[in-house]
Amino acid sequence: MHQKLLCTEIVYTMTPRDTDTCASYSSSIKSITPPPTTNLKNPHKQHLDSIPFHSDPREGEKKRRRDEEAEKLPPPAAPNGAEVDPPTRPGVRPLPLRPLPHNPLHHRHHFPLPFLLPLRRPSPASVFVESRLRPLPLPLPLPTSPPPPPRLAYLVSGSSGDGLMLARTLLALYHPRNRYVVHLDLESSPQERLHLHRFLANHPLLTSIGNVRMITKANLVTYRGPTMVANTLHAAALLLRDAADWDWFINLSASDYPLVTQDDLLHTFSYLPRDLNFIDHTSDIGWKEYQRAKPIIIDPGLYMTKKADVFWATQRRSVPTAFKLFTGSAWMVLSRQFIDFCIWGWDNLPRTVLMYYANFISSPEGYFHTVICNAQEFRNTTVNSDLHFISWDNPPKQHPHHLTIDDMSRMIESNAPFARKFRRDDPVLDKVDSELLFRGPGMLVPGGWCVGSRENGSDPCSHVGNMTVIKPGPGAKRLENLILSLLSNENFRPRQCK
Repeated sequence: MHQKLLCTEIVYTMTPRDTDTCASYSSSIKSITPPPTTNLKNPHKQHLDSIPFHSDPREGEKKRRRDEEAEKLPPPAAPNGAEVDPPTRPGVRPLPLRPLPHNPLHHRHHFPLPFLLPLRRPSPASVFVESRLRPLPLPLPLPTSPPPPPRLAYLVSGSSGDGLMLARTLLALYHPRNRYVVHLDLESSPQERLHLHRFLANHPLLTSIGNVRMITKANLVTYRGPTMVANTLHAAALLLRDAADWDWFINLSASDYPLVTQDDLLHTFSYLPRDLNFIDHTSDIGWKEYQRAKPIIIDPGLYMTKKADVFWATQRRSVPTAFKLFTGSAWMVLSRQFIDFCIWGWDNLPRTVLMYYANFISSPEGYFHTVICNAQEFRNTTVNSDLHFISWDNPPKQHPHHLTIDDMSRMIESNAPFARKFRRDDPVLDKVDSELLFRGPGMLVPGGWCVGSRENGSDPCSHVGNMTVIKPGPGAKRLENLILSLLSNENFRPRQCK
């Protein structure tokens, strides 16, 4: 992937906040400011042209006096006896030229990047990256070292009976650089939540690193209602509060499972700009307009302590005109910048859309999609994929099939980093562990940070080495092929918020 990503003539104009991430793409960074052009015949003309003049009639008398005083001033001296033109505006004494102060915000750094990539905060005048591209002189400078790996922030959630499966998924996803929030909703028993809490508290590595948090005050989640969106925003807010050093937010359930190691994922994502959002979406809502957008539902999980299904109001509503509806998968990989936008809401759009989706059936499949595609500064950052392998039933694709060993080859061929939906302790999970993750039973997935011994069946990850050391495996190559396809000319721009 290394050579592919450098074979380009595209320059990505980065903000100062991104320079640390992308510094390894160029061996030398130059901030070039063009020299100021000076009128050699009249060295004062350039400065005079920059002085604003006002046509206030009260200044007439003052201007007349300045004119009289200016006529008495000697002309400016010229080098080598050459003549200098008089000032272009009579009555104004030329001021000595001074160099402009250096302002680092006026400079930009250019880095070669692999794809046509969006700016994180495009200006209203231009929301497409093409207007900011510059030709890159060849040959391209080769990087001196690989780019630094990103940090991922996970939410892994479950319900009643998912405690053991959630713990297994967490171990398969674990990397000491990442951040994790786990949540068992209020439908699960206190004993099940306590068992998960004790597992996390007694795991020696998880406690020593301290990057796993459990939401002990469980939320009541109705998976077809807005409470699931509220739970996702709750976890994202905790991750932002605890540490804002992560780059992407990934929401998964206990029935999801990774198909690549975290080293594979971190290696591949280290070559991507941090503002991309992987979210499956479309504005062609079809049958969902009549069955989801127009009905008004109430989620008892908003005000009850016992879980109950949503119920419908008798009145129906029209499709909104203040924003355009989008729908898609409830599973996504979102940039920290977009999560900031949804949590802090410096624009009122996230709050407005959230209140609308409070009465929308299956709101997790529409809230983030509608916000990102109606926000001008983020709609150009979308990659139309949820990075999942899912085996759907016949249309309208409401209930995915449970994956088995028979789906193993299709899962691998999809090149997806995640898959769902799995039954608890299905034999296919053991096959994924042994053949794709190289993980022993009850152990963590080995990576470059694991420096322990494997003798006598020991877990090599019981001893932590350098957390920035990444050792990608075959899964990185599969994921690279998927990313290259998603960011191709056929799939990237033409499928953004359409």
